Amino acid sequence: MTPDQERWAEAIAMHRMHGDRAVPWLAERVGELALIGDEAGVGRFREIAWRLEQLTTQGSVE
Repeated sequence: MTPDQERWAEAIAMHRMHGDRAVPWLAERVGELALIGDEAGVGRFREIAWRLEQLTTQGSVE
């Protein structure tokens, strides 16, 4: 599985785990990671959030 495929799978998993709260949960997580200086973590979760937004605006995970 490529890193891109992993991010898509993670976005779907976040939606399944958190439902309508997935986006706020991801935003909180990005903030927590930024506070501790984890730039790689911030990047990863931002990529997941972008994919989740793409899935939800296209109606692919509803």
